[in-house]
Amino acid sequence: MDPKTRIEQLREEINRHNHNYYVLNSPQISDKDFDMLLKELEKLESEHPEFEDPDSPTRRVGSDLTKGFEHVVHARPMMSLANTYSIEDVEDWFKRVRKALEGEDFNIVGEMKFDGTSISITYRNGRLVKAVTRGDGTQGDDVTANVRTIRSIPLQLLPGDWPEEFEIRGEILMPWKVFEKLNEERAYNEEPLFANPRNAASGTLKMQDPQEVARRHLDARFYYLLGENLPADNHYDNMLEAEHWGFKVSKAMARMKTLEELDEYVSYWDEHRKELPVATDGLVFKVDSLRQQLNLGYTAKSPRWAVAFKFNPERACTPLRFVSFETGRMGIVTPVANLEPVLLSGTVVKRASLHNEDIMLELDIHEGDHLYVEKAGEIIPQITGVEKSERKADAPAVTFVRNCPECGTPLTRIMGEAAWCCPNKYGCRPQITGRIEHFCARRMMDIDGIGEETAELLFDCGLVTTIGDIYSLTEEKLSSLDRVGEKTAKRIMKGIEDSKSVPFERVLYALSIPNIGETTAKRLALSVGSMSHLKEMELEELSSIQDIGPVIAQNIYDFLREPQNMANIGILTEAGVQMQLSEDRLGPTGDSLEGKTIVISGTFTHHSRDEYKDIIQREGGKNAGSISKKTSFVLAGENMGPAKRDKCEKLGIPMIGEDEFLEMLK
Repeated sequence: MDPKTRIEQLREEINRHNHNYYVLNSPQISDKDFDMLLKELEKLESEHPEFEDPDSPTRRVGSDLTKGFEHVVHARPMMSLANTYSIEDVEDWFKRVRKALEGEDFNIVGEMKFDGTSISITYRNGRLVKAVTRGDGTQGDDVTANVRTIRSIPLQLLPGDWPEEFEIRGEILMPWKVFEKLNEERAYNEEPLFANPRNAASGTLKMQDPQEVARRHLDARFYYLLGENLPADNHYDNMLEAEHWGFKVSKAMARMKTLEELDEYVSYWDEHRKELPVATDGLVFKVDSLRQQLNLGYTAKSPRWAVAFKFNPERACTPLRFVSFETGRMGIVTPVANLEPVLLSGTVVKRASLHNEDIMLELDIHEGDHLYVEKAGEIIPQITGVEKSERKADAPAVTFVRNCPECGTPLTRIMGEAAWCCPNKYGCRPQITGRIEHFCARRMMDIDGIGEETAELLFDCGLVTTIGDIYSLTEEKLSSLDRVGEKTAKRIMKGIEDSKSVPFERVLYALSIPNIGETTAKRLALSVGSMSHLKEMELEELSSIQDIGPVIAQNIYDFLREPQNMANIGILTEAGVQMQLSEDRLGPTGDSLEGKTIVISGTFTHHSRDEYKDIIQREGGKNAGSISKKTSFVLAGENMGPAKRDKCEKLGIPMIGEDEFLEMLK
């Protein structure tokens, strides 16, 4: 079989399996077999670049970094729905529709109201061409590059009688399981937790890094089709057709005629929505006929032919057993309400974070109080109030500790924040073991075998009291410990050896520099190039790095002047850990762009925007953020905004495509 035919065959087969797995939840082959097909396609595409396709399933991971989002005006405004909070309100809406249609027969379609972030996607000739957020309803952000990474959204439609061009609207969602895992990671890194999957999905969709978006496994549900030459004259049948084309449409969608059916629908889903894998906060009712929708029209804010019914948040009142205070890796002390167990949204709740002293004072919690706990579509239990009628007259107020609950050191208040922190960074057990665990974690140095329990064991035995001590471990020392057998010892030693090749940006992330997360560490590494350069930089120079403000700059500066940190960095360097970017990412490679000022715009196939910035600098060029008369040319990728195109044309600035640019460098 010739390569072109096999590539097309593989793309079709992989797209079908993606649809089976992510949309139908019915995989037909094993993960291993799927991976083998994908690897075969990757190999063939690499060997035959002449057959490249931006919609190939191998492109699902997205490019490294996409800076900024272009504003796009919606062809049809994305209006919000009128909200109702009782079945009586829904009945009143139903009666208004019946009156406005002057007795004409009509159907109602009931749907789940998914709690995510709204999206409008345009397809042309069966291919995804544009994805735009709701924004202010008139215009939104172009997030096409990020949406392309969501595997339940088809890049190319399944065979069918779809219109040449149409728009489909839906919700981008973060499933409960993904949300839980993400918040576990954020809690571990002592980053602010997302309150609910909606916020997490929205934040993820606006990230600058499509690879990180892909890692978070967003999902989608679609609920409305717009355009000319739609397959049916009613909403229900249009959505069934969209499902046949490859879109994920809710199985909860139902067609109804009477108020009794609406009542039954509300009662059923008020209970059974808790079984769904994604968050919901209500139901939506729509008039089915598109002609009748048109006749009913719109108010200034919302369509008259649709209404949203919001579920009441689930709430429980339970006695407080006690408030504990827990010190984290970065020294921040968090109050936690320990509760009498209570069933809420299908899970037993025993603990709920009170976040900080200010929130504790606002709630005015006393010992033995009965506290209200809510989920309200959120998986993180929140204390929302106190039932003061249950309070004993002599119950003392719960006060925030003033000394670290672990080491007894007086706490200090972080300036400008509500948090109290233990300053004993190098003598407080949970801070030390937390840094050891963080350093060894998968997305940092990836030393398999050293998790929370092993980190605590190594510290308690005196083998590892700083991260530098990890590189003095031996198989013999590890094997002598309880709960660490010969196989585990070998695995840990292999992980330590392999960690010496971990790239510099992950080393920076692993060091536990305050406020330096994964994305910031990568930006910092690309900007400074090496640890030796970073150590020499003054505050003003650090503050000038993109995304590094005065506070983070001060944190980096102070961290690199702490003797124990410098000693650790010295040990890591001597052990062979990577303390600079690899050679292929350092230094100039030529002078083909000498004297040229270049603006990058759009999304790219062969390299990320950051990689192109590196290339421009290493070829002697200068990167600029905006187009001016001094701009030599614009490196124009897909989805370049119309405003920038207009400015180029007005100023006579050349626009060079990705392939032409790479050819120029050759």
